[in-house]
Order: sequence, then C-alpha cells, then structure tokens
Amino acid sequence: MPSDFDLERFVEAQNRVYDQVIQELQAGRKRSHWMWYMFPQLDGLGHSIMAERYALSGLDEARAYLGHPLLGPRLEACVTALVQHSDKSAREILGSPDDLKLRSCLTLFSQVAPDHPLFELALAQFYAGEPDLRTLALLGR
Repeated sequence: MPSDFDLERFVEAQNRVYDQVIQELQAGRKRSHWMWYMFPQLDGLGHSIMAERYALSGLDEARAYLGHPLLGPRLEACVTALVQHSDKSAREILGSPDDLKLRSCLTLFSQVAPDHPLFELALAQFYAGEPDLRTLALLGR
C-alpha cells in the first residue's frame, strides 16, 4: 500500500474523541463534532476546511484507510454501533447533513471492500440499499 497517504491525520484526530464517539453511537445520538474523520468521504464532496482536510483522495487511500491497523477496525466498530439502532434513521442518530456524509462514506467503503458485508448492510438499513450517486460518479462508476 502506498505510504504517501497521510493517514496519521485521522489517527491524531480520532485519538482525542474515539471513546466519546463510540458512546454517542451506542446511545443512538451524535452530540459532538467528529464526522469528518470518523466517517471519511471522497474528495470533491465536501467543501469546508474540515471536509477537505479529511477527504480521501480515491480508492487507493480508502483501501489504505480500511487496511490500517487502527483506522479500519475503528470504522468497522462505528458502523457496527450504528446498525444496532434498527429503530432509528441515520438522520435521527447523526442529524443533517451528517446523515448524507455517512451515506457517502458507506458507498465509498462498499466499493473498496465489496466482500465485506458491513457497509452494504448499513446502506441497506439506513438508505434502502441506495448508494450515494455523487460518490459513485466521482469514482467513475
């Protein structure tokens, strides 16, 4: 995997809030600001400073993120915590527009890891299985 991706930016940001993020997701209600670096999306979707700083450049960086020994398991743990709330929508858990960011993130990682059912499961549960079309367009799919 290329080592020129600055995945440490995610590790540093997540280390400060990861326990709180898990608590919020398990409780079913996001209350603080961490979406950009916990559920990253593809470059070109967000235009804020934070969205641009934590955007993934493409499939290769997303693969590196998912394969990272800390970031990959944390993403999986966060998605797993979300899907425990079958009685709530993504908007009820995350608010808006973070529910849209989640859809983008799930779409990206479902493309990176098509054999990993977790991302497709979350897309099915929260978005009737419909991926984010802007993410797919940016990926050329």
